[in-house]
Amino acid sequence: MGICMLGIDHNRALLDVRALFSFTKKNTAEALEVLREKEGVLGCIILSTCNRMEIWASTVEGWDGSLYDCLLELKGAESGKYREYFVERKEKEAVEHLFYLTCGLKSQILGEDQILTQVKDALALARENFTTDSVLEVLFRMAVTAGKKVKTDVTFSRGNSSVIHQAITMLEDEGFRLQDKTCMVIGNGEMGKVAAQALREAGAYVTVTVRQYRSGMVSIPQGCARINYGERMEYLPQCDLVVSATASPNYTLKKELFQEAVLPSDLRIIDLAVPRDVEPSVGELPEITLYDMDSFRMEGTPEELSQSLEQAGVILNAQMEEFYSWLEGRDLIPRIQEIKADAVQDLNLRILKILNKTPMEEKDREKLLHTIDTAAGKVVNKMIFGLRDTLEKEAFLECVAGLEKVYDE
Repeated sequence: MGICMLGIDHNRALLDVRALFSFTKKNTAEALEVLREKEGVLGCIILSTCNRMEIWASTVEGWDGSLYDCLLELKGAESGKYREYFVERKEKEAVEHLFYLTCGLKSQILGEDQILTQVKDALALARENFTTDSVLEVLFRMAVTAGKKVKTDVTFSRGNSSVIHQAITMLEDEGFRLQDKTCMVIGNGEMGKVAAQALREAGAYVTVTVRQYRSGMVSIPQGCARINYGERMEYLPQCDLVVSATASPNYTLKKELFQEAVLPSDLRIIDLAVPRDVEPSVGELPEITLYDMDSFRMEGTPEELSQSLEQAGVILNAQMEEFYSWLEGRDLIPRIQEIKADAVQDLNLRILKILNKTPMEEKDREKLLHTIDTAAGKVVNKMIFGLRDTLEKEAFLECVAGLEKVYDE
């Protein structure tokens, strides 16, 4: 059994490269089905967010396949052109990465909240498509549990919980105050709602676009107005700030749409989508300042976070040890079951002659033998798992190996 992952993120590649390898929910499902059919792959999960894309797989021992080659096949990309942007991790290195990632310690905004939900959603989508297995299931569940524990027990001194919060802080540092500003958020998905809520909390007047065919079925953050998506260009001249955060594969704002628009003298547009929502050439217009995900990169780790990171590390190490214990126990289960079966058979051979000579109905004899077998199995399990809980790992493995030799012919 092996655990491996392939990833690209905001530390290794700029937005336009990351966008080439991002997945929507629909094509994630399609990709999972293809990956699961690869020889030697026992389970797979895809995590695709604005800042990263990761493919996770559990495989048979000694699997010699390549997740990178699988990805190129899925995306129809050239083999040697993008290799430098990806990192591969296996076994304990991969496990540690996931645990630290899930609690926000590998995010563009350290300690941010969204990644925990995104990891949960990635696991849920794999479940829906029947591509996860017991190893990835437990790994991701335990990583989420660890992330929740870090969120509960560790206080990160910075209040920014997402990229939009970081963007608001940077804009205010530049002198762009959001109090009483008119803002439009294009998109009402998870990130759009977070953006709208953050802008409202900063004191802005916020209007959210809603697709017309969904307008009667969706909710928007409290305190926000709504308009149909098709009316966005008519409303745009009234705006001081526009945030676009959709899952659309097409541009929501193209340069040609601005040709006849009457623009305010200083319009800020923030593109939070991957792939991009806003055509990059829109930023060439003199009235517009265009930001994308990479505009709000935080360099280095602030000194005040050091203690929080240390506390989180202690929690994560303990949680990872629990996973390794489960994984090692899982690998030992077939061996323990075989020892138990041999021990029960040995007992049967020793008492069968006595039972056969004991006067009783045949059905009673069979029932008694079944009861003895069950009890013997429980005794053997109790002894072996008792040894596991009291001995050091190496000593326990030696005991298991010794018990296996008892019944070797």
